[in-house]
Amino acid sequence: MTLIDGKMVASELRKEIRAEVAALNRENIRPCLAVVLVGDNPASRVYVSNKEKDCAECGLVSKEHKLSAETGEQELLALIAALNADESVHGIIVQLPLPKQIDEQRVIAAISPDKDVDCFHPYNVGCMMQGNDRFLPCTPAGVMALLDYYHIDPAGKHCVVLGRSNIVGKPQAMLLLRRNGTVTICHSKTPDLAAECRKADILVSAVGKVNLVTADMVKQGAVVIDVAMNRNEAGKLCGDVAFDAVAPQCSYITPVPGGVGPMTRLMLLRNTLTAAARKK
Repeated sequence: MTLIDGKMVASELRKEIRAEVAALNRENIRPCLAVVLVGDNPASRVYVSNKEKDCAECGLVSKEHKLSAETGEQELLALIAALNADESVHGIIVQLPLPKQIDEQRVIAAISPDKDVDCFHPYNVGCMMQGNDRFLPCTPAGVMALLDYYHIDPAGKHCVVLGRSNIVGKPQAMLLLRRNGTVTICHSKTPDLAAECRKADILVSAVGKVNLVTADMVKQGAVVIDVAMNRNEAGKLCGDVAFDAVAPQCSYITPVPGGVGPMTRLMLLRNTLTAAARKK
């Protein structure tokens, strides 16, 4: 069993990011990411802080816009319009979830597709579906980068994705399909989930349920990618996979934390660089 070390891979790839940032700087382009945080969700706060740290380490400019939980939708849309018009800003992310008085889909649609570095805008999602990408969604792209780093080729493999969210499950399935994997998407209505999982050469779980994937659901030699970030009864960070039981059966497996998470943040930087390079 080989542990897929996302922290190490992200560290290696950050060197490439720093070099590309330096090259853009020499052309008087300073890649800039604007991060909008509405409210005080603790998990969101930590994630935004990590993004700011990543930007600083790689030489990108990070601009945070922190709004109160009582912020109205029109106020947020006005800020997005201003960021769309700001030529010094290359990427915009609005941290989700948003307070209940704000329509998330309306906010996502308001971000310019040219600056939508989360790849949530319907236009960019459509481009991805057609294989004509502006950007790729960060977590699924991070998973593919890990597979590439460890020379795991999805072509001809049976790939099973647990979860059908717009952020991870659906785009993950599409990226695996584009790499010639045979893809099954499983969800809460899938009968005999364990039997479907046992067919997987590559199993990606993105549900958000502690110990969802147990040893009897994983065939010998499978590659297991755990995207979820949960907390168990002891408050410890964990994924969907019962790691200690499942790991001995795997050829490769990601830990939580330290697996996919660092790659998600790296891909956000990559998308911001892609947006900035278009300004040349």
